[in-house]
Amino acid sequence: MSKKTEETVFRVLMITATISIIAVLSLIIISVAVKAFPALSWDMISKTPKGGFYFGKEGGILNAITGSFYVATGATLFAFIIGAPVAFLINLHYIKQKAIINIIRFFLDIMWGVPSIVYGAFGFSIMIYFGLKTSLLAGIITVTLFIIPIMVRAMDEVLKEIPHNLLEASYSLGSTHSETALKIMFRQCVPGILTAILLSFGRAIGDAASVLFTCGFTDYIPHSLNDQVATLPLAIFFQLGSPVPEVQARAYASAFILTCIILIISLSARLLSKKYEKHKINF
Repeated sequence: MSKKTEETVFRVLMITATISIIAVLSLIIISVAVKAFPALSWDMISKTPKGGFYFGKEGGILNAITGSFYVATGATLFAFIIGAPVAFLINLHYIKQKAIINIIRFFLDIMWGVPSIVYGAFGFSIMIYFGLKTSLLAGIITVTLFIIPIMVRAMDEVLKEIPHNLLEASYSLGSTHSETALKIMFRQCVPGILTAILLSFGRAIGDAASVLFTCGFTDYIPHSLNDQVATLPLAIFFQLGSPVPEVQARAYASAFILTCIILIISLSARLLSKKYEKHKINF
Protein backbone atom coordinates (compact mmCIF):
# COMPACT_ATOMS: atom_id res chain seq x y z
CA MET A 1 0.00 0.00 0.00
CA SER A 2 1.44 3.36 -1.02
CA LYS A 3 1.71 6.24 1.41
CA LYS A 4 -0.92 8.21 -0.49
CA THR A 5 -3.41 5.33 -0.35
CA GLU A 6 -2.67 4.75 3.32
CA GLU A 7 -3.22 8.43 4.08
CA THR A 8 -6.52 8.40 2.16
CA VAL A 9 -7.76 5.31 4.03
CA PHE A 10 -6.98 6.80 7.43
CA ARG A 11 -8.52 10.13 6.48
CA VAL A 12 -11.74 8.34 5.45
CA LEU A 13 -11.75 6.36 8.70
CA MET A 14 -11.27 9.51 10.80
CA ILE A 15 -14.02 11.40 8.93
CA THR A 16 -16.36 8.41 9.24
CA ALA A 17 -15.70 8.07 12.98
CA THR A 18 -16.23 11.82 13.54
CA ILE A 19 -19.49 11.85 11.59
CA SER A 20 -20.68 8.74 13.45
CA ILE A 21 -20.03 10.32 16.86
CA ILE A 22 -21.80 13.56 15.87
CA ALA A 23 -24.71 11.59 14.42
CA VAL A 24 -25.14 9.43 17.54
CA LEU A 25 -24.98 12.46 19.84
CA SER A 26 -27.48 14.34 17.68
CA LEU A 27 -29.79 11.32 17.59
CA ILE A 28 -29.72 11.02 21.38
CA ILE A 29 -30.45 14.71 21.92
CA ILE A 30 -33.20 14.84 19.28
CA SER A 31 -34.92 11.65 20.48
CA VAL A 32 -34.89 12.83 24.11
CA ALA A 33 -36.06 16.32 23.12
CA VAL A 34 -38.97 14.98 21.03
CA LYS A 35 -40.21 12.77 23.87
CA ALA A 36 -39.60 15.53 26.43
CA PHE A 37 -41.38 18.32 24.56
CA PRO A 38 -44.96 17.46 25.70
CA ALA A 39 -43.95 17.63 29.39
CA LEU A 40 -41.56 20.60 29.28
CA SER A 41 -42.93 23.63 31.10
CA TRP A 42 -41.90 26.35 33.52
CA ASP A 43 -43.54 24.37 36.33
CA MET A 44 -41.11 21.51 35.67
CA ILE A 45 -38.12 23.58 36.76
CA SER A 46 -39.74 25.98 39.20
CA LYS A 47 -41.86 23.72 41.43
CA THR A 48 -41.29 20.74 43.69
CA PRO A 49 -43.50 17.62 43.35
CA LYS A 50 -47.01 18.03 44.66
CA GLY A 51 -49.47 15.39 45.78
CA GLY A 52 -50.07 12.94 42.96
CA PHE A 53 -47.03 14.10 40.95
CA TYR A 54 -46.03 10.49 40.25
CA PHE A 55 -49.54 9.81 38.99
CA GLY A 56 -49.45 12.57 36.40
CA LYS A 57 -50.67 15.50 38.49
CA GLU A 58 -49.06 18.91 39.09
CA GLY A 59 -45.58 19.69 40.34
CA GLY A 60 -42.04 19.74 39.03
CA ILE A 61 -38.46 18.60 39.62
CA LEU A 62 -36.98 21.65 41.35
CA ASN A 63 -36.05 19.38 44.27
CA ALA A 64 -34.00 17.14 41.96
CA ILE A 65 -32.33 20.04 40.15
CA THR A 66 -31.37 21.72 43.43
CA GLY A 67 -30.26 18.44 44.97
CA SER A 68 -28.08 17.61 41.97
CA PHE A 69 -26.29 20.95 42.25
CA TYR A 70 -25.86 20.50 46.01
CA VAL A 71 -24.30 17.06 45.60
CA ALA A 72 -22.16 17.95 42.57
CA THR A 73 -20.91 21.25 44.02
CA GLY A 74 -20.02 19.74 47.39
CA ALA A 75 -18.33 16.72 45.84
CA THR A 76 -16.37 18.83 43.33
CA LEU A 77 -15.18 21.17 46.09
CA PHE A 78 -13.97 18.31 48.29
CA ALA A 79 -12.42 16.50 45.32
CA PHE A 80 -10.47 19.63 44.38
CA ILE A 81 -9.27 20.18 47.96
CA ILE A 82 -8.03 16.58 48.12
CA GLY A 83 -7.04 16.05 44.49
CA ALA A 84 -5.14 19.25 43.65
CA PRO A 85 -2.35 18.64 46.20
CA VAL A 86 -1.97 15.07 44.90
CA ALA A 87 -1.69 16.27 41.30
CA PHE A 88 0.91 18.88 42.23
CA LEU A 89 2.75 16.41 44.47
CA ILE A 90 3.49 13.98 41.67
CA ASN A 91 4.60 16.78 39.33
CA LEU A 92 6.76 18.91 41.64
CA HIS A 93 9.53 16.33 42.04
CA TYR A 94 8.81 15.78 45.74
CA ILE A 95 8.90 12.07 44.88
CA LYS A 96 12.23 11.30 43.27
CA GLN A 97 11.48 7.70 42.26
CA LYS A 98 9.77 7.60 38.88
CA ALA A 99 8.42 4.12 39.63
CA ILE A 100 6.42 5.39 42.64
CA ILE A 101 4.84 8.14 40.53
CA ASN A 102 3.91 5.59 37.86
CA ILE A 103 2.34 3.35 40.52
CA ILE A 104 0.27 6.28 41.84
CA ARG A 105 -0.94 7.06 38.33
CA PHE A 106 -1.67 3.37 37.71
CA PHE A 107 -3.87 3.13 40.81
CA LEU A 108 -5.64 6.37 39.89
CA ASP A 109 -6.38 4.93 36.44
CA ILE A 110 -7.79 1.80 38.07
CA MET A 111 -9.96 3.90 40.38
CA TRP A 112 -11.16 5.91 37.36
CA GLY A 113 -12.23 2.67 35.68
CA VAL A 114 -14.15 1.30 38.66
CA PRO A 115 -17.92 1.44 37.95
CA SER A 116 -19.75 4.09 39.94
CA ILE A 117 -22.12 1.48 41.39
CA VAL A 118 -19.11 0.04 43.24
CA TYR A 119 -18.50 3.42 44.87
CA GLY A 120 -22.18 3.53 45.77
CA ALA A 121 -22.00 0.09 47.35
CA PHE A 122 -18.80 1.05 49.20
CA GLY A 123 -20.42 4.23 50.52
CA PHE A 124 -23.45 2.21 51.60
CA SER A 125 -21.21 -0.26 53.46
CA ILE A 126 -19.50 2.60 55.29
CA MET A 127 -22.90 4.03 56.21
CA ILE A 128 -24.02 0.70 57.65
CA TYR A 129 -20.76 0.30 59.60
CA PHE A 130 -21.05 3.73 61.23
CA GLY A 131 -24.83 3.60 61.57
CA LEU A 132 -25.42 6.55 59.24
CA LYS A 133 -28.60 7.18 57.27
CA THR A 134 -29.06 8.23 53.66
CA SER A 135 -28.39 11.95 53.41
CA LEU A 136 -26.89 14.78 51.40
CA LEU A 137 -23.60 14.37 53.28
CA ALA A 138 -23.39 10.65 52.48
CA GLY A 139 -24.04 11.39 48.81
CA ILE A 140 -21.38 14.11 48.71
CA ILE A 141 -18.77 11.83 50.31
CA THR A 142 -19.54 8.96 47.92
CA VAL A 143 -19.49 11.14 44.81
CA THR A 144 -16.26 12.78 46.03
CA LEU A 145 -14.58 9.37 46.12
CA PHE A 146 -15.95 8.70 42.63
CA ILE A 147 -14.61 11.89 40.99
CA ILE A 148 -11.27 12.26 42.84
CA PRO A 149 -9.36 10.03 40.37
CA ILE A 150 -11.02 11.84 37.45
CA MET A 151 -9.97 15.24 38.75
CA VAL A 152 -6.45 14.18 39.76
CA ARG A 153 -5.65 12.49 36.45
CA ALA A 154 -7.16 15.35 34.43
CA MET A 155 -5.01 17.90 36.29
CA ASP A 156 -2.01 15.57 36.17
CA GLU A 157 -2.14 15.35 32.37
CA VAL A 158 -2.15 19.16 32.20
CA LEU A 159 0.68 19.59 34.71
CA LYS A 160 2.80 17.04 32.83
CA GLU A 161 2.81 19.34 29.80
CA ILE A 162 4.57 22.18 31.64
CA PRO A 163 8.09 22.57 30.17
CA HIS A 164 10.78 21.33 32.57
CA ASN A 165 12.98 24.33 31.81
CA LEU A 166 10.23 26.59 33.20
CA LEU A 167 10.32 24.73 36.53
CA GLU A 168 14.11 24.66 36.55
CA ALA A 169 14.18 28.44 35.93
CA SER A 170 11.85 28.93 38.89
CA TYR A 171 14.00 26.77 41.17
CA SER A 172 17.20 28.48 39.99
CA LEU A 173 15.77 31.83 41.11
CA GLY A 174 15.33 30.49 44.62
CA SER A 175 11.63 29.64 44.49
CA THR A 176 10.37 26.93 46.82
CA HIS A 177 8.19 24.02 45.71
CA SER A 178 5.05 25.74 47.01
CA GLU A 179 5.91 29.05 45.30
CA THR A 180 6.57 27.23 42.04
CA ALA A 181 3.25 25.38 42.36
CA LEU A 182 1.14 28.45 43.11
CA LYS A 183 2.86 31.15 41.05
CA ILE A 184 4.15 29.19 38.06
CA MET A 185 2.39 25.86 37.60
CA PHE A 186 -1.08 26.97 38.64
CA ARG A 187 -0.99 30.04 36.41
CA GLN A 188 0.35 28.03 33.50
CA CYS A 189 -2.41 25.42 33.87
CA VAL A 190 -5.46 27.55 34.73
CA PRO A 191 -7.36 26.50 31.55
CA GLY A 192 -6.65 22.81 32.12
CA ILE A 193 -7.49 22.97 35.83
CA LEU A 194 -10.80 24.69 35.09
CA THR A 195 -11.56 22.01 32.52
CA ALA A 196 -10.74 19.29 35.07
CA ILE A 197 -13.05 20.90 37.64
CA LEU A 198 -15.94 21.25 35.19
CA LEU A 199 -15.38 17.73 33.84
CA SER A 200 -15.58 16.35 37.38
CA PHE A 201 -18.66 18.47 38.10
CA GLY A 202 -20.34 17.11 34.97
CA ARG A 203 -19.62 13.51 36.00
CA ALA A 204 -20.87 14.22 39.52
CA ILE A 205 -24.15 15.81 38.47
CA GLY A 206 -24.94 13.13 35.89
CA ASP A 207 -24.22 9.95 37.82
CA ALA A 208 -27.03 7.88 39.32
CA ALA A 209 -25.38 4.69 40.56
CA SER A 210 -23.07 6.30 43.14
CA VAL A 211 -25.98 8.08 44.88
CA LEU A 212 -28.58 5.34 44.53
CA PHE A 213 -27.85 3.87 47.97
CA THR A 214 -26.52 6.93 49.77
CA CYS A 215 -28.67 10.00 49.01
CA GLY A 216 -32.10 8.52 49.48
CA PHE A 217 -34.91 10.42 47.76
CA THR A 218 -37.29 13.16 48.79
CA ASP A 219 -39.80 15.54 47.25
CA TYR A 220 -38.36 18.42 49.27
CA ILE A 221 -35.28 20.60 48.96
CA PRO A 222 -32.76 19.65 51.69
CA HIS A 223 -32.01 22.23 54.37
CA SER A 224 -29.12 20.43 56.08
CA LEU A 225 -26.44 17.85 55.31
CA ASN A 226 -28.42 15.22 57.24
CA ASP A 227 -31.53 15.54 55.05
CA GLN A 228 -32.23 13.14 52.21
CA VAL A 229 -31.82 14.61 48.75
CA ALA A 230 -33.20 13.95 45.28
CA THR A 231 -31.02 14.15 42.16
CA LEU A 232 -31.92 14.40 38.49
CA PRO A 233 -30.57 10.94 37.53
CA LEU A 234 -32.59 9.32 40.31
CA ALA A 235 -35.68 11.35 39.36
CA ILE A 236 -35.31 10.08 35.78
CA PHE A 237 -34.87 6.50 37.03
CA PHE A 238 -37.97 6.55 39.25
CA GLN A 239 -40.19 8.42 36.78
CA LEU A 240 -39.24 6.21 33.85
CA GLY A 241 -40.26 3.15 35.87
CA SER A 242 -43.79 4.48 36.25
CA PRO A 243 -46.60 2.93 34.17
CA VAL A 244 -48.26 6.38 33.81
CA PRO A 245 -47.48 7.92 30.37
CA GLU A 246 -47.48 11.49 31.75
CA VAL A 247 -44.84 10.56 34.33
CA GLN A 248 -42.71 8.82 31.67
CA ALA A 249 -42.86 12.00 29.57
CA ARG A 250 -41.64 13.93 32.62
CA ALA A 251 -38.73 11.50 32.87
CA TYR A 252 -37.67 12.45 29.34
CA ALA A 253 -38.14 16.12 30.22
CA SER A 254 -35.86 15.61 33.23
CA ALA A 255 -33.33 13.85 30.99
CA PHE A 256 -33.46 16.75 28.53
CA ILE A 257 -32.88 19.28 31.34
CA LEU A 258 -29.93 17.22 32.63
CA THR A 259 -28.50 16.99 29.10
CA CYS A 260 -28.78 20.76 28.70
CA ILE A 261 -26.99 21.31 32.02
CA ILE A 262 -24.11 19.03 30.99
CA LEU A 263 -23.87 20.71 27.57
CA ILE A 264 -23.72 24.11 29.27
CA ILE A 265 -20.95 22.83 31.54
CA SER A 266 -18.99 21.53 28.53
CA LEU A 267 -19.37 24.83 26.65
CA SER A 268 -18.37 26.74 29.79
CA ALA A 269 -15.21 24.66 30.04
CA ARG A 270 -14.33 25.56 26.44
CA LEU A 271 -15.02 29.26 26.92
CA LEU A 272 -13.15 29.52 30.22
CA SER A 273 -10.18 27.65 28.76
CA LYS A 274 -9.95 30.15 25.90
CA LYS A 275 -10.40 33.08 28.29
CA TYR A 276 -7.54 32.04 30.57
CA GLU A 277 -5.29 30.79 27.78
CA LYS A 278 -3.64 34.25 27.79
CA HIS A 279 -2.17 33.58 31.24
CA LYS A 280 0.03 30.84 29.84
CA ILE A 281 3.70 31.49 29.26
CA ASN A 282 4.49 30.55 25.67
CA PHE A 283 7.87 29.31 24.52
